[in-house]
Amino acid sequence: MPRPLDHARRAQLLEGVIAYIADHGLAELSLRPLAEYLGTSSRMLIHYFGTKEAMLVAALETQRPDIPALFSGIDSAQLLRERLSASFAINTAGEFANSLPVLLQVLGAATVPNSPFKDYATDAIEVLITAMTNSLTRIDATIPDPEASATLLISGMRGLIQDWWVTGDTARVGRAVDLLIAQAIPNSAPMEFGGQGD
Repeated sequence: MPRPLDHARRAQLLEGVIAYIADHGLAELSLRPLAEYLGTSSRMLIHYFGTKEAMLVAALETQRPDIPALFSGIDSAQLLRERLSASFAINTAGEFANSLPVLLQVLGAATVPNSPFKDYATDAIEVLITAMTNSLTRIDATIPDPEASATLLISGMRGLIQDWWVTGDTARVGRAVDLLIAQAIPNSAPMEFGGQGD
């Protein structure tokens, strides 16, 4: 008879998986050193998650914010700008500072043919695009193609956040974030980005 899952231990392992990959990267991920880092065995990781890929997706799911709720109350261009500004700060120095680099690695891995991460990555992008499209439609029903504008914002922000993680150039990336938002969101006043350090 299979051993029942210890859900508290499973949650603890998932938290450790994110920390490990943030420090060591996804490309060379192997269960044996990961298990040693987590204080368990590769056999137990398989017991809990089935596969390495399923484990990583489960770990990312624990870090995923409620995107529809995050954007549900946005009904003005200025509020959306403020939310995107906060998103930049959170993803570079805030609560998602550990999980965001892992997500970026998974999105990259999802571009490989037959990637086990393709479904997760596709869903993550679609949820964001839908939420942003709905926000833009509420803000201005005359936007010609709100889905295209949402795609520009989401993909642009993701690329700029990745740029920041690679270069650490807050001043340049912050100006680019401001420009992206100004071009994609109509009738919104400029906003200064800062507070992340140089």
